[in-house]
Amino acid sequence: MANSKYEYVKSFEQPDILLPNTWIVVRIDGRGFHKFSAKYVFQKPNDRRALDLMNAAAKAVMTELSDIVIAYGISDEYSFVFHKSCALFERRSNKLVTTIVSTFTAHFVYLWSSFFPELPLSLPLPSFDGRAVLYPTVQNLRDYMSWRQVDCHINNLYNTTFWALIQKGGMDAKDAEKELAGSVAADKNEILFSRFGINYNNEPEIYKKGSVVFRDYELVEPGSVTEVIDEDSAKTVEGLQLSKTQEEKDKKRRAKARITVQHVDIIKDEFWERRPWLLSNKPGKIPKEP
Repeated sequence: MANSKYEYVKSFEQPDILLPNTWIVVRIDGRGFHKFSAKYVFQKPNDRRALDLMNAAAKAVMTELSDIVIAYGISDEYSFVFHKSCALFERRSNKLVTTIVSTFTAHFVYLWSSFFPELPLSLPLPSFDGRAVLYPTVQNLRDYMSWRQVDCHINNLYNTTFWALIQKGGMDAKDAEKELAGSVAADKNEILFSRFGINYNNEPEIYKKGSVVFRDYELVEPGSVTEVIDEDSAKTVEGLQLSKTQEEKDKKRRAKARITVQHVDIIKDEFWERRPWLLSNKPGKIPKEP
């Protein structure tokens, strides 16, 4: 940028570099999606087309940003996780958040017609907001992911029961809310099964567990990886940074990996133990072609 008498205005920009050596989670949420879903008559309690569209947009974001190690989505929300050693955009919060939000929104709009061919978009167009949150340890990160998946289960069980009371039980929304006030999970399961013959355990996993997006490598047997990922140790960012040559090799391996969307339990240890690359940030082995 050329020097000029106006260049002093740059001094008003505030630094927003995120704390080093911490996991970065960028969570995005749909803006005004209650009205948006009503406008396009989303199916209740879940619209599979909308969830598949969200997942397709998330996959596109991960394809463009190889620094993302895992993402998790429920409803109109998605969380994208960057490894603690990530140096993308010099860890500038605004750059990370705006890049995720704009890329996700662009693909959501671009892919809309593939999932809703009979419903063309019109103003106001869908949009998302976002924020960056830092987690210092693996346990903190896993607790965050567990929190989102537990929320998925709680909300889906409530919504499944609520809409069953309305669609199959003939109640209005006010009466359904009153019926469920103070109920626990067992009560909702009983309502679903005894009144409507619905076994909640048989509901699609995508509704109960949400969607997990990650690069797919060969699974490993639990306990077979000798390296222990201990975020409470005295490792520094410098100690985790790779040589440029190794970094380029890893980047190429990530580009070759298939990005998969799965609907699995991410609370139990097994998910993480069988996929050590998610926490180590070291690409695994590419699965052999069948």
